[in-house]
Amino acid sequence: MSASPRLRKTIVTAHVVSSVGWLGAVGAYAALDVAAVTSRDVQLVRGAYAAMELVAWSAIVPLALATVVVGLVTAWSTPWGVFRHYWVIAKLLLTIVATAVLLVETRTISALADAAAATSDPRELPGTLPHSIGGVVVLVVIAGLSIFKPRGTTRYGWRKQQEQRRAQSRPLSPMAP
Repeated sequence: MSASPRLRKTIVTAHVVSSVGWLGAVGAYAALDVAAVTSRDVQLVRGAYAAMELVAWSAIVPLALATVVVGLVTAWSTPWGVFRHYWVIAKLLLTIVATAVLLVETRTISALADAAAATSDPRELPGTLPHSIGGVVVLVVIAGLSIFKPRGTTRYGWRKQQEQRRAQSRPLSPMAP
């Protein structure tokens, strides 16, 4: 896909905003999760579980889905491509796995919020700290891949580079008078 520089910048901006937003929302969720499992205040724990559900459904899920979609559009509209570099493939796979785990985990999050609202003492609920911490770690790794862009092209990417070099080195045929 060949996009104008302005369109490419707009797409990359949307990708950065959705990705950073996702990381920020997961960070906020993790803070609520820590409060839910460590606080001795019953009302704070109940509120933390309710807020975790709200953040998950209203921010994290939409931002994760937007990141997947906009990330694919970004890859298709920039020279990096989807299958040309191993770091792009790694980012895509990690993003898809993180989104899938998130979508499965939302059932647990909603069940915990419901249990916290229904029980007189929600302080013994288990929370979701391993997923919260794991989510932050995975998203930071994905961000690191975006910034450092480790070298390594796929066979497909190498072939595309060679095709581009050959096309650029061909002399232009003289125009007939």
